[in-house]
Amino acid sequence: MSSALKNPQLSEAEYLSAELASQDKHEFVSGQVFAMSGASIRHNQISLNIAIALRANASNRCRVSISDVKFKANKLYYYPDVMVSCAPKSDEYCESQPCLIVEVLSESTEGIDRGEKLHNYQKAPELEAYLLVSQKERRVDVFKRSGAFWRFESVTEGGQVELSCPEMTLTLDAVYQGVEVDTGDSSR
Repeated sequence: MSSALKNPQLSEAEYLSAELASQDKHEFVSGQVFAMSGASIRHNQISLNIAIALRANASNRCRVSISDVKFKANKLYYYPDVMVSCAPKSDEYCESQPCLIVEVLSESTEGIDRGEKLHNYQKAPELEAYLLVSQKERRVDVFKRSGAFWRFESVTEGGQVELSCPEMTLTLDAVYQGVEVDTGDSSR
């Protein structure tokens, strides 16, 4: 997400109407509109790898969406990189009850993904897991709901992520298939 556009405040209805007509994507947070920047080939490959693995394991009642479907919550709209929802569809362009959200980290978005988005996503009652996937190293940071609390684990080389929605094991080999990243001990 980049800086807010010059429009001071928009209603949700104004944002949604403008977004349908726009060729560019924008996120919406409490009346502020933020232009989305493009993604790298590496970012897209990681997102696609994850979506393919999730779709292969999701039941027919679940939907796996990639970055063109919005997450909708109270006065905010985000475009997660990958999202899974098994709730009945109530909107053609938005998911409001995802069970899994995945964000592939970029230098320009990592702070927002780990801060604002983590905070807002964790408020979604149906969300079971939030994954933050590094492009710099083979690493997935996993936030999982455990009752009223959230557990954190960092999965690195040789590891795997156990998911309940869809019920599956996501390996780092599947996440990074065909993607070159540092395999040595590197800092973020």
